[in-house]
Amino acid sequence: MDKHVRSTSVTGLGAALAFALVLVTAGPAAAAKHEFDMTIEDVKVQVADGLKYHVFAFNGQVPGPLIHVAEGDDVTVHVTNLTSLPHTVHWHGLFQKDNWRMDGVPSITQKAIEPGDTFTYTFKAEPSGTMWYHCHVNVNEHVALRGMWGPLIIDPKKPTDLEKRVTRNFVLMLSGWDSKYADKPGFGGLPTEAGQMDYFGLNGRAFPGTQPMRVKKGDVVRVRLIGAGGELHEMHTHGHTFWVTHKDGHPLPQPYKADTILLGPGERYDLIFEADNAGRFIFHDHMDTHVTNAGKYPGGIVTIVEYEGVPTDDDWYVWKDKVYDPDFFYTESLEKPYGMYDHAEFKGEPVDKGRRGRK
Repeated sequence: MDKHVRSTSVTGLGAALAFALVLVTAGPAAAAKHEFDMTIEDVKVQVADGLKYHVFAFNGQVPGPLIHVAEGDDVTVHVTNLTSLPHTVHWHGLFQKDNWRMDGVPSITQKAIEPGDTFTYTFKAEPSGTMWYHCHVNVNEHVALRGMWGPLIIDPKKPTDLEKRVTRNFVLMLSGWDSKYADKPGFGGLPTEAGQMDYFGLNGRAFPGTQPMRVKKGDVVRVRLIGAGGELHEMHTHGHTFWVTHKDGHPLPQPYKADTILLGPGERYDLIFEADNAGRFIFHDHMDTHVTNAGKYPGGIVTIVEYEGVPTDDDWYVWKDKVYDPDFFYTESLEKPYGMYDHAEFKGEPVDKGRRGRK
């Protein structure tokens, strides 16, 4: 049982009776209930060699924990603010029907969560698709610079035929970083502050500190792209074309094939391709400056599709000695039962909460 999940369970005959009771009283579409605890913490994450960044991190990590539920489920999240600045959580893409107070916008749907306080969000997980959550206080800084975002994946009641074929899932959250404000919490992200992103990240890390997307020949691969920062990105695959199947979580009536897709802030696209060309192929942002670290190439938003059985021991291969993290793209977590999942490799180092920046 995940440590963030509050629930009870029954086994054996009791479970069978409970299930039968659900069918009788609620019908076949009875919603599951999930209850999670989440914190917001001041930590520093290693974006790239030479760049540690002070972030306001959900559960102390960037990206925040994966929340994976089914369409129609009832979700409760208790959010405790352990930082020195106010925050909220917006559940980006959710309808919040007859539930507008849970939309997470300060001074419009709620009072921001003050330092030390807890706010409880309750909502129905709808619609289905690739969604995400993020702070809605000073989004120019908290979201664009401070890593206050995480994936929210809602499985559909009626998946499309293409979705049913998927055997491998990857979540890619794209963002930028302005190194001038790495140690200035409460500042940055405004045009008046002459900010300019000079690092770019994939799930909070810049190449070569990212990870490979490992597949087997014959896999049907789903890539969930999430524009978590304030920049445009143009993701391009080598060696494959993909079906663009979903936009902002919604299935497209006419999926189309491409090898490059433009992604704006807040947008999500789901891409599905067949792993039918064994080798090692780059998958990268085609905005040229986005594959640099402080102006030096290569860096930024780059991963590599590595096929099982293809050697990685060439002396000149950039990831020859890479220590593999199989859950960097939440691939393993998405195969687990519904719940909320942290990832230890995304955790940052705690920093002093006493420094108070601009609200």
